[in-house]
Amino acid sequence: MNGNRVVVTGIGAITPLALNAEDTWKKLLAGESGIGYITHFDASDFDTRIAGEVTDFDPKSVLDAKEARRMDRFCQFAVAAADQAIQDAGLDVEKLNRERIGVVVSSGIGGMGTFETETRKLIERGPSRVSPFFIPMMIADIAAGHISMRYGFHGPNYAIVSACASAANAIADALQLIRRGVADIVIAGGAEATITPLGVAGFNSMKALSTRNDEPQKASRPFDAERDGFVMGEGGGILVFENLDHARARGARIYGELAGAGLSADAYHITAPAPEGVGAQQAMRQALADAHLQPHEVQYVNAHGTSTEANDKNETIAIAKVFGEAAESLNISSTKSMLGHLLGASGAVEAIATLLTIRDGKIHPTINQEHPDPDCFLNYTPNEFQTREVYAAVSNSFGFGGHNVCLAFKKYQD
Repeated sequence: MNGNRVVVTGIGAITPLALNAEDTWKKLLAGESGIGYITHFDASDFDTRIAGEVTDFDPKSVLDAKEARRMDRFCQFAVAAADQAIQDAGLDVEKLNRERIGVVVSSGIGGMGTFETETRKLIERGPSRVSPFFIPMMIADIAAGHISMRYGFHGPNYAIVSACASAANAIADALQLIRRGVADIVIAGGAEATITPLGVAGFNSMKALSTRNDEPQKASRPFDAERDGFVMGEGGGILVFENLDHARARGARIYGELAGAGLSADAYHITAPAPEGVGAQQAMRQALADAHLQPHEVQYVNAHGTSTEANDKNETIAIAKVFGEAAESLNISSTKSMLGHLLGASGAVEAIATLLTIRDGKIHPTINQEHPDPDCFLNYTPNEFQTREVYAAVSNSFGFGGHNVCLAFKKYQD
C-alpha cells in the first residue's frame, strides 16, 4: 500500500431522515423512507411534486443569525455536518497543528437557491438590488472555505465538482493528501440543496425524476422493475480522515480504514452511463487493486443505485463483471431508496453508511423491492436489513459527464 494508512475517526450528517449520522443510520436499518411532498415551494404545477427534504433543520442551532443569512442552505448543511464530525472525532483543535489539517468539501451544483433568489431580484428590481453576498454564497467551494475559517484549518482547502460523484471525489482526494504526507487530517465530504423550482424543473425536463407523486415513499425503488426515475434529496455528509499514526497517538476511536479509491471516465455521454458500466468497472477494479483486495474478500457494495432504468441495469452488469463468481455472495444496497439522491453529497453520506455497515455488521435494505427485474439479478438486500460480518466493502458514485468513483473500506485492524 502506498504511503500512510488512512482511517476515519469522525462522521456527521444532515439527511432527509435525521439531523445526525447515528439517527440516520438507525432509520436506514429500519427501512424508513425520508421521501415526501415538496414543501420548499409550491410544486403543484410540476411533473414531480416529491423529494427528500431535510425537515426541522434550524441553521441558527449551529450559526448565529448573521452567519446563517450569509450562507446558502447547502453551506449550512456542510458546516453543521462538519461540526458533528469534528466533535465526534474528539479533535482538540487548539492542540493540533492546523497547518496540517485540510478541508475538501464538495457540491455538485452549489448555491442554487441563492442563484434563483438573486436572479429574481435582478429581473424584478434591477441590478442594484442583487446582494453583495450573492457570489460568495453561490460558489461551490465556499463550504470548504467556511469550515476552514471556522476552525482555523490552514491545510489544503478546496472543492471538487463532478456532479453526483463530487463528495466521493473529495474523499478520494483526502486519501491521497494523507498518503502523500501533505496533511495529517482532512475534513472531507459534500453538501447539496437543490430542491428548488429551477432544480426540479431542470431534472423534470430531462425526464430523470420519478413522477410517482401519489406514493412518495415508494417512488425511489432502485433495481425494481417499476422504477421510473430518481428522487431528489438534500443534505450533507462530512467525515474526518486521519493518518493512522496520528489517530493512534491521540487515542482516537476508529470507524474503519479507507483503503483504496478508483476513478475513471466513461468518455461516452453527457448523462447516460456507458453500456455495461465499463467506466464503473474500471473504477471498481482500481479501488480493489489500490486496497489490495480480491473480489471474494468483499462482502458488501453500497451501490450508486439511483432508481433510473439505465443506471441500475448497467451498475448491475458492472458489479457482476468485476466480482465474477463472488458477485453472487455479495450483499448490495442502495441508500438512495430511503434518502433520495443527494447529488453532490450522496457519496459522503453513503460512505458513512458503508462504514457503519462494517462497524455494526448490519446491512441496510434497499426498500421498495417489489417487482423483480431480470436485468437486475443480484442480491440487493430487499426490504429488510441483514446481519452479516463485513470486513471489506466498496461504495460507488457516478456522475453526469461520465465521472466514476469507487471507494474501498476495510474493518480496521492493526
